Amino acid sequence: MQSVIAAVFKNESEGFQAITELKKQPLDDKTFVFQMVLVKRGAQGIEICDRFDSEVLTSSDTVIGGLMGGFLGILGGPIGVLLMGSYGALIGSMADATDVLGGEALIETVAGKLADGETALVLLAEEEDEAVLDAELKKYDCEVARFDAAVVAEELEEAAKLEIEMARQARYNLRKAALEDHKAAVEEKRGKFIEELKQFKVDAPSIK
Repeated sequence: MQSVIAAVFKNESEGFQAITELKKQPLDDKTFVFQMVLVKRGAQGIEICDRFDSEVLTSSDTVIGGLMGGFLGILGGPIGVLLMGSYGALIGSMADATDVLGGEALIETVAGKLADGETALVLLAEEEDEAVLDAELKKYDCEVARFDAAVVAEELEEAAKLEIEMARQARYNLRKAALEDHKAAVEEKRGKFIEELKQFKVDAPSIK
């Protein structure tokens, strides 16, 4: 099964140690790591600390190859920013589709759980036995979540569509607000014109 594993580390150094150790050694003939990326939540948002690519089936024109790049793009984009900010806490406290479906999405898990200064290691792997990677990650103080890679691919595709819709809606709302503000300004000027004309007639009685 192709899996995406996310591990959130409380201790930044352990995140670096984990990716370094996993780079050094193949796991076994039943577990293969295609790609890894270590990210950190910093003051300016998501920072890429380290990454690994096996270069096996990971060219950009393959589904596998585009998965990690798509994840990083969404995580660092408006959806990731919303989920990491105060809006994320608000969203998490509300009943939504994920409550019904019974699980969080990858982006939601990483963005929602990654506090300032913490690191997350995200791996794309082929694994027949989950215990192999679990054993490696259990050496560290981290929270681990596993996702079906095919489900993640669909999630990222939907997130990309959502970002386009968010941008379209934002433009519409901004233009609408600008139009309403414009109307208000016009009416304000109209009122001033009327008052000025009234005053002018008072000052120039012969025009009456």
